[in-house]
Amino acid sequence: MIGLDTNVLARYYVEDQGDAESMRQRVAAKGLIESGDALMVCKTVVLEFEWVLRGYYGYSRRQTVAVLSHLLSLPHVTIEDRLMVERSVERFESGFDFADVLHHASYRECREVASFDDRNFVRRARNLRLTPPIKVPG
Repeated sequence: MIGLDTNVLARYYVEDQGDAESMRQRVAAKGLIESGDALMVCKTVVLEFEWVLRGYYGYSRRQTVAVLSHLLSLPHVTIEDRLMVERSVERFESGFDFADVLHHASYRECREVASFDDRNFVRRARNLRLTPPIKVPG
């Protein structure tokens, strides 16, 4: 199994017109990902990749969901905590911040999650009755 770094995923999915080295890396990433070899992506790479797509390349939420969904659909790619990542992509698609929902999914064994992000995270999570519940401390 080969673990993939964020930059390999970015070279595969993002069609930028870079320099010769960028183009060489794109061909190499395409060859690796389409080889059928057993590959793995850890959840921290998925988190960073979402940020790179949205924050660096300016992908919309819809474009980012499409890329992450495609990655999740590849049968030869193992995703660390796949169910957690799938659930996070679904919640991201419905308007949550991806990092927030991935963090929340990681706390599934906790009684509750403490956050000061009342407007963007706590209230939305409360309205959807996410478990564990998210509460503002104090």
